Amino acid sequence: MTINSYLVKSTVVAALGGLLFGFDTAVIAGTTHALTLTYHLTPGTLGITVAAALWGTVLGAMLAGIPGDRYGRRDSLRVMAVLYLISSLGCAFAWGWSPLVFFRFIGGLGIGGSSVLGPMYIAEIAPAKWRGRLVGFFQFNVVFGILLAYLSNYLLGLLQLGDIEWRWKLGVAAVPAVFFFLMLFVIPRSPRWLVKKQRIDEAREVLRLTGEVDYEKDLREIIESIDLEHAANESLFSWKYRLPIFLAVTIGMFNQLSGINAILYYLNDIFAYAGFSKVSGDLQAVAIGGTNLLFTMLAMTVIDRIGRKILLLVGSVGTAACLGGVAMIFFSGHHQNLLVWLLVGYIAFFAFSQGAVIWVYISEVFPNQVRAKGQSLGSFSHWFMNALISGIFPLMAASSGAYPFVFFSLMMVTQFFVVLFIYPETKGFSLEEMQKKLTVA
Repeated sequence: MTINSYLVKSTVVAALGGLLFGFDTAVIAGTTHALTLTYHLTPGTLGITVAAALWGTVLGAMLAGIPGDRYGRRDSLRVMAVLYLISSLGCAFAWGWSPLVFFRFIGGLGIGGSSVLGPMYIAEIAPAKWRGRLVGFFQFNVVFGILLAYLSNYLLGLLQLGDIEWRWKLGVAAVPAVFFFLMLFVIPRSPRWLVKKQRIDEAREVLRLTGEVDYEKDLREIIESIDLEHAANESLFSWKYRLPIFLAVTIGMFNQLSGINAILYYLNDIFAYAGFSKVSGDLQAVAIGGTNLLFTMLAMTVIDRIGRKILLLVGSVGTAACLGGVAMIFFSGHHQNLLVWLLVGYIAFFAFSQGAVIWVYISEVFPNQVRAKGQSLGSFSHWFMNALISGIFPLMAASSGAYPFVFFSLMMVTQFFVVLFIYPETKGFSLEEMQKKLTVA
């Protein structure tokens, strides 16, 4: 089959949640210094300020499966768009530190929910042949959002806005949030969710419009898989789902144990620690964001050909090596000029592997009946580890800039062996075929 405009439109709109996800998580990097001065933050309270959104993502990821199952993936994404809007405007007009932390938490709910609902929606409308690339587009938008956040920070910094600069940086996300909300009215519901709700004719029409060649056969397979799960009436934490649960939880944890978001959130601080100026740090952050985008695009072109597992293995080796190099710079206090290149290399390996794979993989490994809950579980493990690491990173870095990077490097070595010996390849299988492959009695 060939990809058609209806499928592309549905994918692009759902993936806009990823753009806001990336923008909202990374934009804080350009405001940490100003917020520290404005609210007299210590390393501990700075960690709370950054991690507030992340604890929101933990809760959002945990709960998103509930409305996702009840009201549908598409309609639940509209709620996420509203949360993004409330958060961006609330942060822009925050009248104190506590309100700022509260509105960042609200934004986190939207990020966590989007990380569950967006990839799940795309996986459920995408044919097996295109699923890796289409779900990967969600991650493309995440890193594109990160790049936009760094670019926005740099451009706003050039305007010399003074004490209100950080308010503009945090508030500008209101514009794409409104656009995301409106565009969600022009895409269909997930066919697999429609089948679960016994709306068979609507599901058939969506499968036809998205370009499935034998959509009647696909519809029968979806109905059969959901009927089997209904008959079994088992919870997500049934013993038969032990492998999908392990895969989703560990890929979510390792994604953050690489240090990716701690590095992205505190990127300007890392450059400042190494002696770079504010504007120079902002500009180099844009270079990091551009690298992230470029290598995510490269991974998307090969993820359905060489598979998810090989990408993860390559990324484990590359990120471990680059993180080790960063640690050596901070231990020795020399060769700071190499810092940006090692971080660029690290971002390239991460984007080519875990960055492109995580949301695809989690959306593939669970059966239809428990996919929403399974996606929430995998996303929860990702965001819980993210909040934990990002909250304590300033304290670890304050004692020694090197220690966090040593830890992250060792975690990537561990990931290599876990992926090598346990992770199955998922490329080329329909979601119903994956259900048979990964659920064991």
